[in-house]
Amino acid sequence: MNEGADRRPLAILTCGALAREVREIAWARGWEADIHTVPARHHLSPKRIAPDVDRRLRHLERRYERVVVVYGDCGTGGALDAVLEDHGVERTPGPHCYEMLGGRAVLEALRERPGTFFLTDWLVRNWDRAVVEGLGVGRFPFLRGPYFDHVTHVRYLRRERDPILTERARAVAEFLGCPIEIVDVGLGELEGRLIDLVERPASTS
Repeated sequence: MNEGADRRPLAILTCGALAREVREIAWARGWEADIHTVPARHHLSPKRIAPDVDRRLRHLERRYERVVVVYGDCGTGGALDAVLEDHGVERTPGPHCYEMLGGRAVLEALRERPGTFFLTDWLVRNWDRAVVEGLGVGRFPFLRGPYFDHVTHVRYLRRERDPILTERARAVAEFLGCPIEIVDVGLGELEGRLIDLVERPASTS
């Protein structure tokens, strides 16, 4: 990164779907960090993730002493990690945000029930905008089958015990025609992974 005395110490570049959680962790730890987000809607088109992260890193590395990234591979097929390697930037480990919040149990659920559809607080809040409108299901109801016919179960990785969000999650499960399981995960694995990444002692090599 370029030298510059006016650069701020830390930027955290995160998927918008995890922005609330990242802000909560940063505030609780007292980090002097600025949070920047990549649109969560990129998950509908994963090929956009790596180029957008690349563009944002080119901007941020001129303004900050250090940048860390909060993302899983999220369907980029390794393209995101290639971008991060080019920039010398690390990300939180994990394949996707569901595993970051739900841990090993998410992967086990997928092995046992490949038709499991995961919900997070963000997805519940943004269901209509991100899914119904984003995928065009509202305008073209026939798309519901191709997108969701494989879904057999819904698992809600609930961070906040918000009755309104819980009812919305049940409504999503009803929309999908599937039973719902609610699992309280809090900040899951994300908290420890992000703390380890940010607070890890700098390499002396």
